[in-house]
Formats: sequence, C-alpha cells, structure tokens
Amino acid sequence: MQQIADWLKNLGMSEYAERFAEDHIDLAVLPDLTDQDLEKLGVLLGDRRKMLRAIRELGCETSATPHPSAVSVAQPKDAAERRQLTVMFCDLVGSTDLSARFDPEDLRAIIGAYHHCCATAVERNGGFVAKYMGDGVLAYFGYPQAHEHDAERAVRAGLALGQAVPMLRTPAGSPLHVRIGIATGVVVVGDLIGAGAAQEQAVVGETPNLAARLQAIAESDAVVIAESTRRLLGNIFELRNLGTLNLKGIAGPARAWTALRRSSVASRFDALHTSGLTPLVGREEESELLLRRWSRAREGEGQVVLLSGEAGIGKSRLTAAVLEHLAAEPHTRLRYYCSPHHADSALYPIIGQMERAAGLSHDDTPEMKLDKLDSVLAQAPTSSRDAALLAEMLSLRNDGRYPGLELAPEQRRQRTLEALISQVVGLAHHNPVLMIFEDAHWIDPTSLEVLGRTVDRIATLKILLIVTFRPEFVAPWVGQPHVTTLTLNRLGQREAAAIIARLVENKQLSADVTAEIVERTDGIPLFVEEMTKAVLEAESEDAARRTTASVPSMALAVPASLHASLMARLDRLGPAKKLAQIGAAIGREFSHALLASVARETEAELEPALDRLIQAGLLFRQGRPPHANYLFKHALVQDVAYGTLLRAKRCELHERIASALEQQFLDVCEAQPEVLARHYTQAGLGSQAIRYWQRAGNRAARRSANKEAVAHFRNALELLEALPDKAAHAEQELQLLIALGPALMTTTSSAAPEIGRVYARARELAGHAQRVADLFPTVWGAWLIAYTSGDILTSSRLLDELFSMAKTSGDSALVLQAHHAAWPIFTTTGALATARNHIASGLAIYRRDKHGDQALQFGGHDPAVCGYASDAIVAAAMGYPDEAVRQMQKGLGLARDLDHPAHACPGAVVCSRTASDSSRATESTGLCKRRPPDGHKAWIRRWSRQRNDVARMGKRRASAH
Repeated sequence: MQQIADWLKNLGMSEYAERFAEDHIDLAVLPDLTDQDLEKLGVLLGDRRKMLRAIRELGCETSATPHPSAVSVAQPKDAAERRQLTVMFCDLVGSTDLSARFDPEDLRAIIGAYHHCCATAVERNGGFVAKYMGDGVLAYFGYPQAHEHDAERAVRAGLALGQAVPMLRTPAGSPLHVRIGIATGVVVVGDLIGAGAAQEQAVVGETPNLAARLQAIAESDAVVIAESTRRLLGNIFELRNLGTLNLKGIAGPARAWTALRRSSVASRFDALHTSGLTPLVGREEESELLLRRWSRAREGEGQVVLLSGEAGIGKSRLTAAVLEHLAAEPHTRLRYYCSPHHADSALYPIIGQMERAAGLSHDDTPEMKLDKLDSVLAQAPTSSRDAALLAEMLSLRNDGRYPGLELAPEQRRQRTLEALISQVVGLAHHNPVLMIFEDAHWIDPTSLEVLGRTVDRIATLKILLIVTFRPEFVAPWVGQPHVTTLTLNRLGQREAAAIIARLVENKQLSADVTAEIVERTDGIPLFVEEMTKAVLEAESEDAARRTTASVPSMALAVPASLHASLMARLDRLGPAKKLAQIGAAIGREFSHALLASVARETEAELEPALDRLIQAGLLFRQGRPPHANYLFKHALVQDVAYGTLLRAKRCELHERIASALEQQFLDVCEAQPEVLARHYTQAGLGSQAIRYWQRAGNRAARRSANKEAVAHFRNALELLEALPDKAAHAEQELQLLIALGPALMTTTSSAAPEIGRVYARARELAGHAQRVADLFPTVWGAWLIAYTSGDILTSSRLLDELFSMAKTSGDSALVLQAHHAAWPIFTTTGALATARNHIASGLAIYRRDKHGDQALQFGGHDPAVCGYASDAIVAAAMGYPDEAVRQMQKGLGLARDLDHPAHACPGAVVCSRTASDSSRATESTGLCKRRPPDGHKAWIRRWSRQRNDVARMGKRRASAH
C-alpha cells in the first residue's frame, strides 16, 4: 500500500491514500480502475481525469501488474519552468579534421579529455552540463540551481576553458582549441526528453540558439557574449565590443562582445554601478553614527562597526558615502572585498587588497612585481622576514632580496598572520586608518581569523574598521566595548519615491507607475533602482506599465539584474519551493487554510515546508497554524516564484484557488468577489470570471467605490467580448452596461463619449428584449446625456418616453425616476411651479427602503437628496426662504443617514450655497469634505448654474411685482 501512497503523493493527491487503502487498492488493481470506480471512491471529477491519465502513462492499459519501479515514472509532468537562464555553448575547433586523422579509440580519448575539462570548469563555477553533442557542450547557469551571479559564473567558466583546453595533454599531440558563446534570457527548461543515455533536460527559447550562433563567430579560445549577458556584468570583466552583427536564425541585429579577462576593478559594488552612484537617501542617522565612530578612532580610540542588512539594502552605498565625506581628510584606506567565488581561497580579500595597493599588473615581470611590493611595504616598518612572508603569500618568487625561511607549515601560517597585523598597526602610527571589510558572509576561514585578530588589536589604535555582511553571517565580536552593531532597515515610501525621482530627472513617469514601483520594491534601494531603470528603458508608457505589472507574467516584471539572486533563494528551498509557487499564485498574502486546500498536502507535510520558507526569510507569519496568515517578505520574490510557472500550471492553480474559495471560504466570496474574479480570469474561465466581476462591480458601486466599480464592469465586458458565443450572453451584457453607466457618470463628465456609447449599446440590446424594466434605464441615461449637454429639445422628447414607459409599467420606481428627470428640465426652462410639482410627486413616491438603491441605475445619486436640494433652490428663488431652509435640512439629514457621499455631496454643496446661516453652510460643506466622491464636480457645476439661473428668475419676478 505504501507504493500506492507514494504514487498518489507524486500526483499531489495524498488525500485519497486512506480511501485506496480501505478498499485494498494496490498496484495490481490500479490498471483495472475505471472512472466509475474512482467516483465511488469519492475522487473529484478533475482529479479522476488526472488519475486516469497518470495510469495510462504508467503503461497500465492492460491488466498486467506493473513493476514497482514503474511507479517512479508517474511523477507529475509539470517539472518544466520558465526562468532566466545563462546558456554557454562550447565547441571544439577542428573536430572534423581530428576525426579524419585519428583512430576512433584515440579520438575517444581526445573528446573524453575535452569533455572532462568542460565539465570541471562548468561545475566549479556552479553550472550544469546539460548535453554533450560530440564536439559540442551545452551548459546552463541558473538551472537546476540558480546562483546570485550566474552570468558572471558563466563568463568565468568560459575564460577558464579558453585557458585550460589548450593545456590538455591528449593523443592529438598538439593543443586543442575551443570557441565559446554565452547568452542570457527567459526560457522554458526542465522537460525531460529522450530516454536512457540520450535523455536530457531540454531548454526552449531563443537563448540557446543565440549562444550557439555567438560561438560560431568566436575566435579560437575566445568567449563571445550577448548583450543580454553584458548588461548583467557591469565592469567585472574587460570586454571588446564586436559591434552589431547579423546572425543566422536570430531576428534582428545582435550586439556582441568578446570577454578578455577579469577587470582590475576591485569592488563588485563599483563594477556593477557603471553609470555612477545615486545620491544617498534616508540614511542620515546611520551616516552620522559612522562619522562619530570615525572621530573617536581618529583620537586613538579604535572602533569597529558591524554593518548588517539584507542584499540590496545599501551597505556598500553607505560605506561609499563615508569615503566621499572623508575624501579631503588625511587618512589611509584599506578596502577588502570578499567574493562568492573564493569563499574557500585562503586570504583572498587580503591578497587582493595588497595586490591593488602595490599596483600589480598581469603583464608585470616578476622583478617589477617585487619592486612594487617593496614600495608599498615601505609605508610601514616591515622586517625583511615579514616581507618574505608577504611576497610568498602573493605567490611572488623570492629573487634573493629576502632571506630564505625554513618554517613548518603551521609556523609559516602564524608568522604570516602576525606580519599582516603588524602592517596594519604600522600604518596606524602614521595616519588614521579606515578599514572596510565588505561582504564578510563570503569570507574564507583564514581571512576571518585575521579579521578577528584585527578586531582584538585595534581598541587603542587610530583605526575604524567597518565590516559589512548579510544577516546569515554571525559576527563573533558582538558585545565588545569598542564594537557597534548597526542594522540597516528598509526605506520608507517617501525615501523610495525620492530615489525614483532622482533617477527619473527630467523624464516623464506617471504617478501610478511610480507608486507601483514603490509598492513592489519594498523599500530595498537596489530593487528601487533596478526596477526604475527597467521602466525607464521601456520604449513607451504602456511598456513601462507592463514592466511593473504582475499579469500575465510576473517574471518579465523583475529586472534581469535581480532575477538570478531572487531565483537562487527559491532554488535553495527544495520541496518548499512548490508551496512558494502556490502562495505566489494566491497573492502577496494568503491564509494557511487556503494554502492547505490548494496544495492538497497534509499538515505534517505542510508545516515543515512553511517553516523552511519563514527561516529562509521569504515569508512573514502571523498567528499559529492552522489559523495563520502569511505574507511574502518581498513582492519581487513572489513575482519570481509565480513567473517560474508555465501557463498551463498557472491556469490549473488559479482554477484550484477559485474552486477552493467558492467551496470553503464563503466569506471571501461575499466580501471580495473581485478575488475570485481575478483567479477565474487567470484560469481562463471567462464565464465564471464575468459573474464575479459583475458581483464585484455591484458591490463597489453600493459602497461608492465608483472607480473600482467601473474597472470591474469593464473587466467583465472585456471577457464577455472574447466569449465564442457572445450573442448568447446579450442579457448579461445589458445588465453590465446598465450598471456601468451610472458608475461612469460619477467618475467622469456625463457628456463623456464613453457614456454615450455605453447607453447606446444598452438601448440597442434592451430594444431587442422589449422589456420596459431594462429599456427604461437606457432611455434615462440618454436623457441625462442630452440634458447635461444642454440639448433641451432632445431631453424633453426623451422625458415624454420615460413617462410613457413608467405609466405603462405601473412601477412606482420608474414613475419616481420620470419625475426625477422632469424637475431639472422644468427648472431650467423657468416653469418653477411645474418643477416643484414634479419634485413633490417624486418625494411622495420615494421610500428609502424601496428606492434607496436606485442610484446604482440612475445617475449615481439618490433621487430624494436631489429632490430636496432642487426644491431648496426653487423655493428660495420663488421667495420662500424658510421653506428652502427646511428642504435643505431634510436633504442634509437624508444624505447623512445614507452615509453615501455619492448621494450626499451634490445636494450638500448646493444646499450649502442656498443656506441662510453659516452653521448650516458649514455642516453641508463638511459632509462633502469628509469623503469627497469622484466625478460629481459636473453635477455640482450644473446644479450651481441651475441655482443661479433660478435666482435670476426670482429677481426678475420680484422686480415685476
């Protein structure tokens, strides 16, 4: 039975394991199961289809008992992923000639040595050899395990191969040579194709083709890289620009570079900021603390500052700001850079610092290098024995100028470390020393020992030591009196917006795009910078919005410069990565209960995986399972996790999420129908999505969230337009248009062309249906458009239609709205008594419990509030100020009771302008200011003009009397 349980687990259906065991279903029975059998077992329809397909894939169509090992073949077929990948294609030069010259066994030895050399270089740099193709080798950097600097690792491997292959000793008798091409891009990778020895994990996309074409144009032992790779390298390597090339099979011209060697730029931070540094933002307190510690150190009270923070938080930028501040002050700088590629190379950052200080170059002669070393050592008292040890540390051969040292290995090691400390102490006796040890989370053990000795020694020296590192590094010196711990937190929204503004300068970037960048980058300065640059590089505003958008492919929204480091964090999760992907599909926040329902895993499986995500710093958890809620720590991590999913898998997940919400989370369905609408939309299930978008729009309109209502209704109409049987949904389209019209009126002018189109289409559909209840709102909308545009003739004709339909229907609600349309026309044309009669008739019909929701269909405001406000205007103009105030008070009271600013604001403003005492004016204006609705300015202006016109009529009447 365990084999069946494992098989179900591989399918993601462990919840059925107990039922299979209870009915004694084992591997022998599995091939005979039918759809009816599975239904009796309680297997859901969708799961039955997947289960039967998996049985067929096992080769179980017959009743033969499968071999137990066959179960492993039934792993889900969704292992393939979308991801950013750096592809290296390596080709052996002259392989055809070699095959003609050598016996097959000798050729086998040559190719074998070449393949072994390639595999060693690729794997040493964190790559994966995907395929051997005779004289060609295809390697991936970024799959199956992403690393923070995959593009750099690929170029390192390529340069290493260019040096190593010609050095191979093979039966060829002469040096072998290679050509290497490297490209980076988004691909689909992970599909297993072929079988046995021919099986490989295929990659689909333009990137491998581009790498192969670049390899073809490379010179012997040269590495040619694509522009996509070049952008990720900064100035880490010296490159030669090959210009723009036309490559066979590649659409459009392609730029390419030859990678020559690693550059002399020591700092990764400097190398990756080729266009200069953005001004430091939001770190005033941290900067002041560092400068205070420098002041102490300068007076002989040595200080150590442990500067920690997550990747991209601004540690290196802060140290650069300190260096800028001290540029004019006499001091000695010692900068050490740890490397992710040399965490096991003893004294790597210290050797690098000394080589840079001495100015050693790769083309210097041995004697020149020793002369340069002597010059730099002369800056501090250095014995000849120490000089010999330091020259040996730098792998410089002693030409006789230093004494020979006969020391045991451990003794030699200890003396070298002492010599290094002596150098630092000697320098501090001449000038204050600023030491910066960057990225200590990558430090090698021997350098860590030197750093520890330095921390212990400098308490009484003129030295400030700043050590930067990420949270995973545990600094062993915390708590000492001269050691300060400083943790950098994320920036606030204002500071993030300030970085964006400085990067944008004179370019145009809309406020909503800026807000999207701020929201998605979570206060990480590097994320803010890279996302802003990606948006600025977009060719248009629409392209910029796509860059920041999360649908349809969040992976495309993540700048390539950040993708590798974020993907690396996900790949380290192991099986927990699947939960991160499911959570990403649910949203930035999700509940434990919903995740468990969608993931279809037991609590025993779920909790360890979630703990892993939390320990990795990817999720925050609030509460305790099973009542916990989770939040992605970084929006961009969510984007990358979601972006790895193929479209089919995304659709499946969104359908499962929507189905789970419908069946188990009725409160979400009721309170947040737009959530289900979004999931059904992304699942490609248009009919279900339309239903929930319509619910969401109606709910938003009832709450005066009219912009949201418009967006929801538009989403529904767009999906409806794409349905293959659109005509069959005419009734649904009509109801959507009738609901959209009033919502649009509150967010834009009633004369806007879109409103005219909405009501014209609605009237067309209602005309086909021949139902007064549907036709009436469309005619009312046409009346409103005509009236607000000043077309009294057309609006009067439409008014007659409204009264005719209302009387025919006998529906009091329609009669009320006919009067609602009548009183502004008669007020505008000067028939004030007739206008008041229509107002009185309408108010007599109005019942709040029966007609309180009419604003959702007619004009976006309450008819009674409108009636009281209009009556106040007319009464005042006719010389009845007390009556005007009473009507105003009724209007304000109803508006306040409705707590619906879309109803209250127009009437409140007009009432306030009619008020005879300042307290009422203040009350009505305050009601409007409390929650001002969108789009009612047009109403207020129209009613104000109406009030002024009526006031002028009143004055003329008074003069006549």
